[in-house]
Amino acid sequence: MDPALEDFSLIETLRYEPQTGFLRLRLHLARLQRSARRLGFPAPKDALTKLDAAVAGANAPLRVRLTFDRAGRTEVTTAAFTPLAPDATWRVRIAGTRLDSADTLLRVKTTRRSVYEAARAEYSPAEADEVLLLNERDEVCEGTITSVFLDEGSGPLRTPPISSGLLAGVLRTELICQRKARVGRIRLDDLEKGELYVGNSLRGLICAQLIRN
Repeated sequence: MDPALEDFSLIETLRYEPQTGFLRLRLHLARLQRSARRLGFPAPKDALTKLDAAVAGANAPLRVRLTFDRAGRTEVTTAAFTPLAPDATWRVRIAGTRLDSADTLLRVKTTRRSVYEAARAEYSPAEADEVLLLNERDEVCEGTITSVFLDEGSGPLRTPPISSGLLAGVLRTELICQRKARVGRIRLDDLEKGELYVGNSLRGLICAQLIRN
């Protein structure tokens, strides 16, 4: 691996609810283990212990961020979290910044986020709640913090394939396993042919309105 790319950590961002515990915990831990193995990191054996300790005594929803580095160090931080209203709609725009479908590190969640930060910086919070990125073939990939889903009204949601250059999001994985989503390439024009959603494990599935630049 390029030494310039070695200084990063794996990330998992989880939602904790006092009544039900961590949402999608099994999928988060499985992705962490898989990512560590793929990148040659040690096995993150203490992840669950650190997560449980971080939320001990919590009586309100939390955003929980776990990082795991190449030296095997696990760190967990928490912050208060307010769930979105069920009828929330996010305004989304398309970034000029592009993803490279050949970049295999896009397929794991890491602290290497410069491309997503550049895309997000193209619009102010007043202009967009989320920004979607395309790859070099003009295929829709993902948002800066979300996976993309298209409801065409005739079956499961369509979500872009990993080969387009994107993260295997935990919510995305869950919906595919439940057969509520299927993999299929999405081009920019396709977004006009159905209802657009974005989502992640922290916030769930969110209705989205595409705003053309």
